[in-house]
Amino acid sequence: MAGSDLMKTLVFTINHLLQQEKYKVALAVLKGFRNGAVYGAKIRAPHALVMTFLFRSGSLKEKLKAILKATYTHSRNLACFVFTYKGLQGLQEKIQGKSLQSHAFLAACIGGWLVFGENNNINSQINMYLLSRILFALSRLAVEKGVIPAPKQDPFPLFATLVWGIVLWLFEYYPHTLQPSLQSSMTYLYHDSNVWHDISDFLVYNKPKSVAQK
Repeated sequence: MAGSDLMKTLVFTINHLLQQEKYKVALAVLKGFRNGAVYGAKIRAPHALVMTFLFRSGSLKEKLKAILKATYTHSRNLACFVFTYKGLQGLQEKIQGKSLQSHAFLAACIGGWLVFGENNNINSQINMYLLSRILFALSRLAVEKGVIPAPKQDPFPLFATLVWGIVLWLFEYYPHTLQPSLQSSMTYLYHDSNVWHDISDFLVYNKPKSVAQK
């Protein structure tokens, strides 16, 4: 009974603390760290699982270790970035007494340099994912602000044409310039489909079973 009362008191104290306005910025930074860790794991785990079992060779133990490492790295990096970004943003607002657009940009720049500045596979994928999104966003913003005129026709078909034309040209003639995971995906789609020996590796397996197990 005493233990139950103690737990109730502890929960009440924590809930009371969470309602304190003076701690809101610090608590938001902590929850941002938590959300970054959870979201990073949710995003990376299924992606690493699929890519590892599709394209990575090695034992089951090695594959599981690679999945866990990639998931941990993505989760940790995103958690650290959110913590750094929100902390620096809150600090700038406290110093200047108001929130400015420059605060978000500067805090994110520092966080990006500290957390995502190391050139590795995980950071490369995340940074390139964001690059494609911000190019779209900046194009829309430029139209909204009147920097460039609104297109008279939907530019998406032209965009798709150029993207696929360029990426397949690079893959066929300069594959070393593409990210390894993209190379693996395209090799599976466009080169492995040129090779087969019988119905087993035409319909069932990508490669002869004896070769795939090596």
